[in-house]
Amino acid sequence: MKKFKGIGLLLLANILIFITLSISFSILSEFVLPAFGIDLRGSIAQQDLLWAFVLGFGGAFISLAFSKQMARAFIDCTQITEPRTRAEVMVYETVQKISGKLDIKMPEVWIYDSPDPNAFATGPSKNNSMVAVSTGLMNNLNEGEVRAVLAHEMGHVYNGDMFTTTVLAGLMNTFVYFISRFVYRQLAERNAALGFGAYIFLQIILSFLAMIPISWWSRRREFAADRFAANTVGKEHMIAALQGIDRWVQRSQFEYSSQDALATMKISGQSRSFMQLFSTHPPIEDRVAALRRL
Repeated sequence: MKKFKGIGLLLLANILIFITLSISFSILSEFVLPAFGIDLRGSIAQQDLLWAFVLGFGGAFISLAFSKQMARAFIDCTQITEPRTRAEVMVYETVQKISGKLDIKMPEVWIYDSPDPNAFATGPSKNNSMVAVSTGLMNNLNEGEVRAVLAHEMGHVYNGDMFTTTVLAGLMNTFVYFISRFVYRQLAERNAALGFGAYIFLQIILSFLAMIPISWWSRRREFAADRFAANTVGKEHMIAALQGIDRWVQRSQFEYSSQDALATMKISGQSRSFMQLFSTHPPIEDRVAALRRL
């Protein structure tokens, strides 16, 4: 879990919060309240779409509001406020300089211990965000390449990618809840247990299927962040950074026999396969090709 990217953390938290809220709401309205003589089931049936919006977007925006806290909970990281080493100074000053040029509040800077060359940005807004880099990133890439990766993450911050991803996730959650409730009502008239079982099953399956359009949107934002980095520090540095990460992936796959050294929600996207539909990052070769076309 500690190695997930920021957007990956947001999507995972969003799914878990949404499922928890919707199942809790259903148990409350269908079982708990009727046991106390409060039967709202008939009236709620006419307002399922409204509840779908409330629960769908509610779960998404709760996960966004606490995205920084959740990221820090998932990874063992240290905030850099007074950099002590040359690498820390370089990372801190790069984020500081880019945020100054963009006229936004400087994000919190965090470093976490991981051999993977990785970084992520998260936070509810561009003036309330954090950027985290792994020790593997600083150890495996040169300064120009690390600056390019930091510029890429700052592109996510400045473009508000966490917010737009949350809006899309909220929309998908709304459909998931509404469809699940509709099927539940059809089955519950004949068998309440069957209906509730189908409801939970659909919640889980449809939530993961909803990842497909969300991941597609995330891949588009990765290309945009690459362009931002290319315009900020030069496309040659961004290309070199991606190629350096790819070399690490290939080397670690050989040494550790890993299927995918950098997982679905990390800097390196899946190669061309079915699982690419659920990858929040495009394959590195596609990103390099797009940068070369700039």
